[in-house]
Amino acid sequence: MQVRGLLLLLLALVLLGATAEAGKNKKDKAKKSSSECEDWRWGPCTPNSKDCGLGYREGTCKDETKKLKCKIPCNWKKKFGADCKYKFENWGGCSAQTGVKTRSGVLKKALYNAQCEEIVYVTKPCSSKIKTKSKAKKGKGKD
Repeated sequence: MQVRGLLLLLLALVLLGATAEAGKNKKDKAKKSSSECEDWRWGPCTPNSKDCGLGYREGTCKDETKKLKCKIPCNWKKKFGADCKYKFENWGGCSAQTGVKTRSGVLKKALYNAQCEEIVYVTKPCSSKIKTKSKAKKGKGKD
């Protein structure tokens, strides 16, 4: 019985040592691939085709260049760019003169040192439909 316990303990120590060594190798690889340069300048995300989807972002630092994979969502606002993130207010009322409603957004975050406007304004056409509250939810309640 003591031999079996000793074997289990020895097996556990071997497995623990193997996983620690594997973790160390991954850290070493990460250090080798990283650069000593800290002042990277990143360009905009350029999609592989059309104006949205998967693409690459190129970065430069001194005489080094790198490419990172990136993605531009297909519903992004081209006016401000995909690297500028804004916090938007609620939509304002509908203007009878122009037929549009407006809201503003304040810059929340600029990714990859992007040049972003501090405040942006967006408009959209007023809805011709009047929204009403539904009286009952489907699938719940009366059968």
